[in-house]
Amino acid sequence: MGAKYFGASVPRREDPRLLRGEGRFVDDLKLPGLLHAAFVRSPHAHARITGLRTAAAAGRPGVVRVLTFTDLERWMKPLPLFGAIPAGLAARVQVSMKQVGQLAMCRDTARYVGEIVAMVVAGSRALAEDAAELVEVDYEPLPVVTDMVAAGEAASPVIHAEWGSNVALEFKTGFGDAETALRDADVRVRERFYVHRYVGMPLETRGVVAQWDARDGSLTTWNGTGLPAHKIRVIAPDVGGGFGTKATGYPEDLLIPAAAIACRRPVKWTEDRREHMMAAAHARHQIHDIEIGARRDGTMVAVRDRIWVDLGAYNSWGIVLPYNTVAHLLGPHRVPVLDVECRGVVTNKTPNAPYRGAGRPETVFAMDRIVDCLATALRMDPADLRRKNYLSAADLPYELDIPYRDGNRLIYDSGDFRANLESALEAIDYPALRREQAALRKKAVYRGIGISGYVEGTAIGPYEGATVRMDASGRAVVATGACSQGQGHETSFAQVAADALGVPLDWVTVVGGDTAAIPFGIGTFASRSAVNAGSSIHVAAGKVRDKLAEAAAALLEAAPADVEIVDGVASVRGAPGSGLPLARVIQGSLPTFAKPGAVSPDFEATVYHHQPTVTYTSAVHVAHVEVDTGTGAVKLLRYLVAHDCGKLINPTIVEGQIHGGVAQGIGGGLLEEMVYDEQGQLLTGTFMDYLVPTAMELPPIETVHLEYPSPRNPLGVKGIGEGGAISPPAALANAVEDALSPFGVRVTRAPLGPSTVLDLINAARAKGERAGGRP
Repeated sequence: MGAKYFGASVPRREDPRLLRGEGRFVDDLKLPGLLHAAFVRSPHAHARITGLRTAAAAGRPGVVRVLTFTDLERWMKPLPLFGAIPAGLAARVQVSMKQVGQLAMCRDTARYVGEIVAMVVAGSRALAEDAAELVEVDYEPLPVVTDMVAAGEAASPVIHAEWGSNVALEFKTGFGDAETALRDADVRVRERFYVHRYVGMPLETRGVVAQWDARDGSLTTWNGTGLPAHKIRVIAPDVGGGFGTKATGYPEDLLIPAAAIACRRPVKWTEDRREHMMAAAHARHQIHDIEIGARRDGTMVAVRDRIWVDLGAYNSWGIVLPYNTVAHLLGPHRVPVLDVECRGVVTNKTPNAPYRGAGRPETVFAMDRIVDCLATALRMDPADLRRKNYLSAADLPYELDIPYRDGNRLIYDSGDFRANLESALEAIDYPALRREQAALRKKAVYRGIGISGYVEGTAIGPYEGATVRMDASGRAVVATGACSQGQGHETSFAQVAADALGVPLDWVTVVGGDTAAIPFGIGTFASRSAVNAGSSIHVAAGKVRDKLAEAAAALLEAAPADVEIVDGVASVRGAPGSGLPLARVIQGSLPTFAKPGAVSPDFEATVYHHQPTVTYTSAVHVAHVEVDTGTGAVKLLRYLVAHDCGKLINPTIVEGQIHGGVAQGIGGGLLEEMVYDEQGQLLTGTFMDYLVPTAMELPPIETVHLEYPSPRNPLGVKGIGEGGAISPPAALANAVEDALSPFGVRVTRAPLGPSTVLDLINAARAKGERAGGRP
């Protein structure tokens, strides 16, 4: 493959139209006769529905239909379930798992605040919302459980009666004899870490538009449905951020198309922010009881972890979040013995789903926090402890003796984790920061440095598709099932195709997220598009280039192997004067009245790249903070990422992905938290209570690129979409604890807002006073 565009920081082609306000999002769609939907949602976290009266709402002017479970019962099949246990995983790990598909509308029981009870369809959103308030629902409150540990106990109220308990998933895995290794360790450190609940919060909320055509029984929806595939066209327009939140199956995805069929008119629903915060998927939320053992020189000998995962009211994602957590626990560290037990439980809260990192930020928080705790116990610099235990390029490929989530062997394919660390420390000038820290402490200025590293399985398969075809003018159209949510696909995919075809970049148009353009696809999530869709585009474009070379060879009376295509011109190698524009090559292949074409005019190829297992991205993050011990405020001074994601298609886009992920991770580390009370009521359901970072809270994010190509795809690339969000909570927690080490503070959870930090300082002071010390 040529490298004219691949690896270049080409400006994003999407940006001009988006900056001009010319993007087309779901809420921009306006169809003739369009109706609008609003939902009646349960105000109770757990309640039996004993009565439902809709007459008052149905009688309101402008209301077309009020729809309940009974009205739509023929459509009320369970929502899709994800995360089945692959055979390769089941063969090595004994997993007990229960799943039940959520119904799109409550039949008789609501299991979390915000679950849909009824739907109103009217001429405007305002009319639908006003009418929804007139729907009368009788509820019989049921016992509520919100604590994940208590939910797993035998005495807990049960959310799904047919299960007999709230335990949705349990398994144990590992390698080596942890009991013996920990008993023989020179130093053992144990701690319980709490990973709080926070969410993706995309700028654009969810939305669905559906149009039913009674003439041929077809449905066009700007989201997913459940009709036979040949009767449905699904279109994903511009998407204002997804982050995993939009990758799950939602009740509204079924209800809006059902309403369009029932009303025989197009129907739109756009989620408001309050709905989004209570009903769109939540994320994170785990507890880790983790223990680590080491020799006195810092060599790690064993890790043992007991993990609880709060799944919310339904286990829609099966093995995904719990096993992602376990598979990524050790990260870049060489640890010869591992013992992990994991329990996933349901609670009366909004269901959880993968959000940028999907189990990795949680497990990295636990691991990097216990590593820093070990460094403290050993009186060792945290950077030196990591140097001692990080894997290097000479160690790779490196296998952990557990399977990956896809059932394949867990083998790190390429990278140099120690080089990531050294590059990060050098770029941030770690020794200088340590000298500065010591000098400032004499002036009662408390600064800290936090390090966090991860290894991330990216680009899970099994496939993604792409079609590449040429038109008569010599321009190329690329269609793929991996639709963009802001990742820059129109640019990076065009770079791959342009190089493979030998055409200028602006000759390539990329179409994503339209089943009329390509029928099969998996989608955009799990940092998979560059590897899966990119590889399909590369191979498909190569096939089309071969067809173009064959056609040009026939016209130029040369062998196809002697034809080269550069900048859209085909010529015989070594004879530049022989060049033919691709438009002439294609048109010369078309039959005329006088004769058939030179070759068959089939300048199109479709490829479904098979990706049997993941590629492994890695990075080290370093956070530099200052803590005001009077107010508890944490000021982020610098943030640096040294990362490897294989070959870079577009370094600028890669940096954008990293920066966006880091911003979300900083939000999780310092600001964001979904808080419930004991009755399952959401207490942080507005932006007054749920704080997201702005540019004011973020320093410039420094980036160091390392490239260790993956051998597992033809481009040598790895995924990068999620990595930025994985390490910030851990790096920030380590930095805050480091800053407050003179006080003896131990950080066991985030977010580290001012009140939390003050509580930590005061608790440490009180403990010191009781012990007769003076922190």
